[in-house]
Amino acid sequence: MPFVAIWAVAWWILSISTVLALVLALANAAFLVRLFMIQHDCGHGSLFRGRRLCDWIGRGLGVLTLTPYDVWRRTHAIHHASTGNLDRRGVGDIPILTVTEYRQKRWLGRALYRLIRNPVFLFGVVPFYTFFLQNRLPVHLMRSGWRYWLSAMATNAAIGLFLGVIVWLGGWDVLLFVFLPTTLLAAVAGMWFFYVQHQFEETSWQHEDAWNVQEAALHGSSHYDLPRMLRWITGNIGVHHVHHLASRIPFYRLPEVIADHAILVETRRITLWQSFRCARLHLWDEKHRKFFHSRRPGRLPPEPSGTRLRSRQLLLVVNASALR
Repeated sequence: MPFVAIWAVAWWILSISTVLALVLALANAAFLVRLFMIQHDCGHGSLFRGRRLCDWIGRGLGVLTLTPYDVWRRTHAIHHASTGNLDRRGVGDIPILTVTEYRQKRWLGRALYRLIRNPVFLFGVVPFYTFFLQNRLPVHLMRSGWRYWLSAMATNAAIGLFLGVIVWLGGWDVLLFVFLPTTLLAAVAGMWFFYVQHQFEETSWQHEDAWNVQEAALHGSSHYDLPRMLRWITGNIGVHHVHHLASRIPFYRLPEVIADHAILVETRRITLWQSFRCARLHLWDEKHRKFFHSRRPGRLPPEPSGTRLRSRQLLLVVNASALR
């Protein structure tokens, strides 16, 4: 309701002030991010009891978020099943190289990797490419059957119809100063939140023989401890270690899990201020089990110490808490 209301006011006020319409459109990006988080929970089947209801609400929201729901749900499931696995990178994640892999590349390969991991490119160009271009095709699922092509093409058709109606009723100004700023800023914010949830200094990456999904979920996902307003906007997605540990817990129950298990509060905790330093982390060092900046390969941090939580036992406790 707030998303639609702000859209309507921005559309109306455009005839009075383009600047005010633009400000409202940018502010409305916060509600679009929250709609994506609702779509996200629909993809996990955790928002409603019925899977069909989750799916159709997710498909409808996919038109607003420019994300074909069935394609995204499948690639996101692959992300959950392979996060932190060095041998299964490439689907639903951000490109990452180990120190050894980086050193083995020629200058061109290193330069391209630096470009991709550059914050300006990663949070300026990549969000536009991902949501406006890549999502128009079932990338990574091109040969996985007609269902994903149908999802992408049906979403494209609905988006085309939606944009056509906007231009027909309000003209190109509404598209340029209301729709585009809202969607683009939400895409940038979404890319940042996805990045910081797994790209932090003491995350976890392992090869297949040493990897298991519970350890990767708990130690390879951050607890992004955000201010209350940002927690609401992002649907508590900052409690990402718990989400990966038990993805069927709906977003509105995640704070209860944290409240019930104090040890989870400090597990992989990152504050908003600390998170900005994560943008400078480029390479994974397997020896020290840490991310570090690619421009300082000789200055590696000391090997992390401390007790690691027993993720399999904690998984049972967290699920029991959520069910209660």
